[in-house]
Amino acid sequence: MAQGSRPGAAAGGWGEGAVAIRVPATSANLRPGFDTLGLAPSIYDELTVEELPGGELRIDVSGTGAESIARDESNLVARSIWHVFEAVGIDAPGLRIDARNGIPHGRGLGSSGAAVAAGVLAAKGLLAGRAELSDTDLLRYATELEGHPDNVAPALFGGLTIAWLENGVPQHKKLLVHRGVSPLVFVPETTMSTSAARGLQPSQVPHADAVFNVSRSALLIAALMQSPELLLSATDDKLHQTYRAEAMPETHRLVQALRAEGFAAVVSGAGPSVLVLADGPGRRLEAVEVARRAVDTAWEPLMLAVDFKGGTVRDIAEGALEHEF
Repeated sequence: MAQGSRPGAAAGGWGEGAVAIRVPATSANLRPGFDTLGLAPSIYDELTVEELPGGELRIDVSGTGAESIARDESNLVARSIWHVFEAVGIDAPGLRIDARNGIPHGRGLGSSGAAVAAGVLAAKGLLAGRAELSDTDLLRYATELEGHPDNVAPALFGGLTIAWLENGVPQHKKLLVHRGVSPLVFVPETTMSTSAARGLQPSQVPHADAVFNVSRSALLIAALMQSPELLLSATDDKLHQTYRAEAMPETHRLVQALRAEGFAAVVSGAGPSVLVLADGPGRRLEAVEVARRAVDTAWEPLMLAVDFKGGTVRDIAEGALEHEF
């Protein structure tokens, strides 16, 4: 959009300046890369957002987890939009939000991070011509709301992301994943609290365990980018997933069964979903069969791809991408 310009009224009942946002799920805490590595699987939330006068707030939610989403000022997408407006010194607007959720909630697939990323991207689109937001700005605002950059970086940027803090400022590097890496996610009916999962980890770990994870984190990047045949070894971990096993016994049982058969299975995010990084599309069918034999509880297998695009926002009236990483 040209600096300072605003589009005319959009079709479909949306007003001037309405934007459409699409953000992928995230699988963060990628086994040895705790609080550092994240991946964007191809499950999406899609939203349409426009400014309303007079502080009015209208929120409509459909899809996965819709019944549990707040429709008032505590809504995470709305809060994220207002956070960015406040940060750039512009009064928070009223909002109309229409969300169509595809990302399962409370399953370790980054539903809250996706909501934050969607809000930050929506703010970028709404503020076009009034404030310019860089990638670093987007990651900083999202991290301020979410708490951990690895939870939001994949939703914003797609692919495999490395996230870290530089003098307190969140930074990221996006990497492309080898085309042979074929994600499979097993989603259970149960949920898991991220804070509860984190509470099971010790505040200190043995030096040998820390060195072990450093080596596996480096190997995981190489495996995902160049050598998928190394994924099983590369997804070993001694920092967090074993400690959390007692809170998710069915998840732990499935991970162990899959790994025993040579599959690079990990807990996705804080769980309880299980992510399998298969080294080819056909291997995923074998993993589904292993899971069917290994556990009695119901798991929904999702055959996915790695999202390489990340979050996008477009002006509805113009039909052009406002932002694409």
